[in-house]
Amino acid sequence: MLNKLTQTYKGKKVFLTGHTGFKGAWLLKIFNMLGAEVMGYALAPDHAENLYNLIDGENLCKSVIADLRDSKTLSDSISGFQPDFIFHLAAQPLVRLSYQIPAETFEVNAIGTAHVLDGMRALQKECYAVLITTDKVYHNYEWEYPYRENDRLGGYDPYSASKACTELVIDSYRNSFFNTKTFDEHKKAIAVGRAGNVIGGGDWAKDRLIPDIVRALSIDQKIEIRNPNSIRPWQHVLEPLLGYLMLGARLSAEPAQFSEAYNFGPLFTDALPVSNMVNLAISCWGKGEYFTPQATNQPHEAGLLKLDISKAITQLGWAPKFNAEQALTYTLNWYKSYFEYPADIAAVTQKQITEFING
Repeated sequence: MLNKLTQTYKGKKVFLTGHTGFKGAWLLKIFNMLGAEVMGYALAPDHAENLYNLIDGENLCKSVIADLRDSKTLSDSISGFQPDFIFHLAAQPLVRLSYQIPAETFEVNAIGTAHVLDGMRALQKECYAVLITTDKVYHNYEWEYPYRENDRLGGYDPYSASKACTELVIDSYRNSFFNTKTFDEHKKAIAVGRAGNVIGGGDWAKDRLIPDIVRALSIDQKIEIRNPNSIRPWQHVLEPLLGYLMLGARLSAEPAQFSEAYNFGPLFTDALPVSNMVNLAISCWGKGEYFTPQATNQPHEAGLLKLDISKAITQLGWAPKFNAEQALTYTLNWYKSYFEYPADIAAVTQKQITEFING
């Protein structure tokens, strides 16, 4: 599969937003392995353990450290680089943080995406964009029904609502400026990838399950779990990233057919309660225990959300490679390597990419 993706991206210019983030750093490393020329645009890494630093990201791309809300710097960066592809991952990605900074969350996620698309619109060349939102764009009824790409969008919390707004922005630009019926005139196409609850090595964010588990286990503390009964669709970070790359390849080959939204998630059997994942992590790590604090004034977080991934399977030929236990084992093996041999973690990251994509 690496060789097949290389045929699409080798020697191509890729403008990657969010390259210093968790998913962005993994994708940056993949693009480097594929032989693409990358310009990254994002905020500075948030701490020394950031995956971008651990893989020596500064030497893998041309890096622009700036805010999505800085429309001039963003537009100048896109026009100066003249990309063949844009992969837009930059965002304010945390539900709980969105309750603290709601207006900023809407600005970064919705208006920031409009700024990216304005930069693309100004290009006088062929360009293809894969814009990443989330599984939380759906109006969540918290039922067993898995959400399909044409289901109603919405959002209870500011993060989810901001991403639903982002999708409306994208749809408007698709219709108004990148309409597939006039592709021969503008030579641009955009598609959307929706995924959520990814796990993988190098994620140190606050209020995320696996980083919270790893931090506690690494110092022999009890793991604090807020919502043990919440059900989430667990998948390794490389699963959706491979989907985004396949979507970008198909979009560039057949823009009229693939300028749409696609869900990327695990099989229904891998939508598991948080408590199951915690117990699996403790078993894999070889020790540990968890507790649930008494809930007081906790912000609302969805209890159940599943995705229907049949569209990506049938149209893109993408399918999940790992079940939840395999994804968690792969993830914890990365963290174990980091704590035991931190100097080798860039090589471990590349090895996991190669094994996963070619496996």
